[in-house]
Amino acid sequence: MPIELDETDWRIIKELQADGRMTNIALANRIGLSPPPCLRRVRALEEAGLILGYTALIDEAMLGYALTAFAMVRLHNQAESDLRTFENRILGWPLVREAYMLSGDSDFMLKCIARDLPGFQDFVLNELTAAPNVASVKTHLTIRRAKREPGVPIGAAALEGS
Repeated sequence: MPIELDETDWRIIKELQADGRMTNIALANRIGLSPPPCLRRVRALEEAGLILGYTALIDEAMLGYALTAFAMVRLHNQAESDLRTFENRILGWPLVREAYMLSGDSDFMLKCIARDLPGFQDFVLNELTAAPNVASVKTHLTIRRAKREPGVPIGAAALEGS
């Protein structure tokens, strides 16, 4: 269930999505509050679980991880215990950076980051397809990233308190 937010909360979220390293003083200036109430609001959003944490966006290729691929995984069984077992296995695979359970032809979509194609192929052949309950895997190699915008789309309506 969504949390009720006022215009100031939305402004805080929008600014922190754009720059999570922003100091409280800079954030307070951007949203038009003094620093103490701004910090109280940020802490309240964190305590409510709306702000889960802060992270840096990394250029994977500059660190030698040139390949981004998606793996569409179909399982033999979709019983809740089988889904949980597969999800727990995903947690142990470092190449899998994001994972989503899906409706439709595939049960999971995995976003994978690897140094190169042989490294990704090794993961697919020796880990992913070898995992219990995996019926099939279809992989898609990316050509380039067209957009990277974390967070949620915050429009004018949210900032006006609608």
